[in-house]
Amino acid sequence: MLFCLSNFVPISVASKAENKGASNTMIGVIFGCYALFEFLASLVFGKYLVHIGAKFMFIAGMFISGGVTIIFGVMDQLPDGPIFIIMCFLVRVIDAIGFGAAITASSSILTKAFPNNVATVLGSLEVFTGLGLVVGPPLGGFLYQSFGYEMPFISLGCVVLLMIPLNICILPSYESDPGEHSFWKLVTLPKVGLISFTLISVSSCFGFLDPILSLFVLSKFNLPAGYVGLVFLGLALSYTISSPLFGLLSDKMPTDSHMYQDAAVCVGLLTTSGAKMHLRKWLLVFGNLITAVCFMLLGPAPIVHIKSQMWLLVLILVVNGIAAGMSIIPTFPEVLSCAYENGFEEGLSTLGLVSGLTSAMWSAGAFIGPMLGGFLYEKIGFEWAAACGGLWPLTSGLAMGLFYLLEDSRRRSKPQSFDGTEEEEAALLPLRV
Repeated sequence: MLFCLSNFVPISVASKAENKGASNTMIGVIFGCYALFEFLASLVFGKYLVHIGAKFMFIAGMFISGGVTIIFGVMDQLPDGPIFIIMCFLVRVIDAIGFGAAITASSSILTKAFPNNVATVLGSLEVFTGLGLVVGPPLGGFLYQSFGYEMPFISLGCVVLLMIPLNICILPSYESDPGEHSFWKLVTLPKVGLISFTLISVSSCFGFLDPILSLFVLSKFNLPAGYVGLVFLGLALSYTISSPLFGLLSDKMPTDSHMYQDAAVCVGLLTTSGAKMHLRKWLLVFGNLITAVCFMLLGPAPIVHIKSQMWLLVLILVVNGIAAGMSIIPTFPEVLSCAYENGFEEGLSTLGLVSGLTSAMWSAGAFIGPMLGGFLYEKIGFEWAAACGGLWPLTSGLAMGLFYLLEDSRRRSKPQSFDGTEEEEAALLPLRV
């Protein structure tokens, strides 16, 4: 429901702000401040999650988002000019703070409740994120056209508020002592730094298309404005469907692996559950590389000499949605496992840091992507702009791949330990050579 709100509010507020006398630049500031303050709020709430309490933070975030959404519904009563613009800015900032609190706390609560199935749970949660992307704009548009400006905001805000008592009864309360580690120590870990860069790149690619893809489709294929939203369904639906699958694969086949254990599976000495594959980290790597290729073909870029066609654009968006699931779902468990490996305590304090960091990095990309996309589209056109946008996931994918190859090389150079019986250990000796 929160994602449904976050995807409908900008559309309606933009048209209303323009009618109230806001310039295009001011509308951009109103939009951009949301991602910026969500970034800041995620870092703060992640650090102080234990002090505030995860359940209270989540409930408070829902209350703020629901209340602010209702306020949006009555803002058309304000006079035109500076008063309306200032109130838009303030309400969007408060909404971003509430959203950041709810998202940071929800990730921590789910990870604490399902510690052995982190990626599966978060991947399943992304189904509702995708549904918010799909349902939000058309549902809000229907309510807007049928009942006026106020109805979508008031109705959706009330639904969020009505969900608060249910969450108060259902959600468990977790208590933990404050940790001694900080965001700075977490983000300066090489792997975490690279994954943070990856999150920013994938998020920026999502935001990159928001202001320019619809303009390209309208001008290139002469589609009616009402059909443009259907083009985005390919991206949203493929991401929604693929995310739970990649979450399940990430949990069943995580990162720590020894080559001789993989070989042991082949000869039947170990079960597949005993040999942990490299799948999760390579999902992350190839997801970024596939995203880069998709952006090269969105236009397509002139250097590939392929004619732009509607079916090709929709197909590329579908593949891009699947690649986004590959890139996004493994990030949280990868950062969490890296934190534990480097001495972070296993508890709510570390979960808050990881939740706040991943949410903040996503918000940073959401802040950068639309501005970069709009600037490049104006300067060099959609085809080259999309190709340039693909350089970011290409860089992050190659960097992550190189890091993992070096990491595997270091692990294989160290003596491997084995927890099996003496007979299994003796049987595996030839495989180690």
